[in-house]
Amino acid sequence: MPVIQKKTRKALLDNLQKFLLELGKGFAFVARQRLIRTETSDFYIDLVFYNYHLKCFVIIELKTHAITHTDVGQLDMYVRMFDDLQKNENDNPTIGILLCTETDKMIAKYSVLNESEQLFASKYMPYLPTEAELVAEIEREKRLIERIE
Repeated sequence: MPVIQKKTRKALLDNLQKFLLELGKGFAFVARQRLIRTETSDFYIDLVFYNYHLKCFVIIELKTHAITHTDVGQLDMYVRMFDDLQKNENDNPTIGILLCTETDKMIAKYSVLNESEQLFASKYMPYLPTEAELVAEIEREKRLIERIE
C-alpha cells in the first residue's frame, strides 16, 4: 500500500474512531487493527467496538476505494470468525460495517449483504461534511432504505 494511501487510511481511522466514540451511544472501543488468524494467514480488522446497548461487537472495515465483492466477502469472514472466536454466549451476533468511497447497488443486491442482518455497507466522504451536508446525506440514505423495504 503506498505511503499516501496509508496516511489517508490512518487519518480516516483516527477520525472515524473519534466520531463513533463521541456520537455513538453505547460504543466502547475494543481494538484498532485487531489481529485474527487462520492456520495460514493473519488478518487485521480496522476497528472493533462493543456496543453495550446492543450487546454485540461491531466490526468496521474502511476501504479507500469503491466497494468490491472481495471487500464484502472479507467482512463476512471477519464477522463469522469474530463470532466463533471472540463472542461470548450472552452476546448477540457481531455486526460488520463496510465503509467505502462509493457503494454499488448491484454488489449489495447479489452478495451476502442482501441476505444478512449483520453486514452493512455505506459510503463515506474523505472530508468532514458541513452539518447541512450531513443532514442531507442521512435523509437520502433513509429514502433509499425505505424504497428497498
